[in-house]
Amino acid sequence: MTEELNRDRWLAELRSRIAEVSATEALARQLGGALLVDVREDNERATGTPSGALGLSRGFLELRIEQSEPDRQREILVLCGSGQRSLLGAEALQRMGYRRVSSIAGGMGAWKAAGLPVSAGALDTDAAERYARQVLLPQIGEAGQARLGEARILLLGAGGLGSPALLYLAAAGVGRITVVDDDRVERSNLHRQVVHADGRVGMGKAESARMTVAALNPRVRVDTVVDRLRAENVEDLIRGHDVVIDGADNFATRYLLAAATRRLGIPMVYAAIERFTGQASVFDPRHDDSPCYRCLFPEPPSAADAPNCSEAGVLGVLPGLIGLIQATEAMKLVLGIGQPLVGRLLTYDALGMRFRELRLRRDPNCPGCGAGARFEGYVDLERMCASAG
Repeated sequence: MTEELNRDRWLAELRSRIAEVSATEALARQLGGALLVDVREDNERATGTPSGALGLSRGFLELRIEQSEPDRQREILVLCGSGQRSLLGAEALQRMGYRRVSSIAGGMGAWKAAGLPVSAGALDTDAAERYARQVLLPQIGEAGQARLGEARILLLGAGGLGSPALLYLAAAGVGRITVVDDDRVERSNLHRQVVHADGRVGMGKAESARMTVAALNPRVRVDTVVDRLRAENVEDLIRGHDVVIDGADNFATRYLLAAATRRLGIPMVYAAIERFTGQASVFDPRHDDSPCYRCLFPEPPSAADAPNCSEAGVLGVLPGLIGLIQATEAMKLVLGIGQPLVGRLLTYDALGMRFRELRLRRDPNCPGCGAGARFEGYVDLERMCASAG
């Protein structure tokens, strides 16, 4: 009984120092420019939150509020479930120097009872828990996580580069991923192609990758295409995707992909690995100043100058690092945050543990995107690579 009385006195003391407003008054102030902060937990907000409110769990309020609202003169209205946690949150904001802070009496219960506007939570309970640490980032939040859930990414190749990219894109909540690969799992793949397992040797890589993602994150839909990228199917396969990740290991396929993504206006996240070195870039035809793949490689090198992993060998961990760079760039493109590797070529030397960034400018004479460039068909591109070999 004493504990309850102490709690009641404590809350009463807080109310004597923290202004409380009704839900209807809070809405009027919000419409007048005040910031409404919903400090309930992610799973609570998943069922609905006041329209236009900033979702920021009570446990992270002091840590995150300055990133969302640095102006300490702006009026802030704090809401919780019943009006108690909001008092604590408002007091914390006052101690941080925010001058105009109020708690909403009755919390979300009063808001709903008054019939005030509510937005459905961008995330359901499972998603709110699964992606909780990622949603905390102000650059992502619930809205960004919802964008990832709606995104469609095509991954060409479930091999060394595709494996880490696929695992982390699925874990991050990319809603739909198309895996294009007609190869089968071999034991020699396993030291670097971590999406597969020893028990799946002989299984198709696309199906093996789908099984791994299903176990990791059943919310993600994986569409498998057991086929090789060819002139007659390239546009049909990549059309409708937001980003294409290049995990190919040969120039003929890569030139096809580069030409098709450019024609369809889809960003292509490029990477290549050999022995102890790797490189990555982003070619984004949505931007006029973005170079294309043929600005980097106008013509394909000979097979002797560009051996694949089976011929030259590769350090097992190398594609893991470079593939994660690709996954990072793909997420940035979907979310519209940061500075993608457009116009930049990032190179990595594992033996020296060195990254180096090179400026990659658009070539006005590029055969792929230059002023005089002419597209003469995908078949010609395949023949060009074949003749170079």
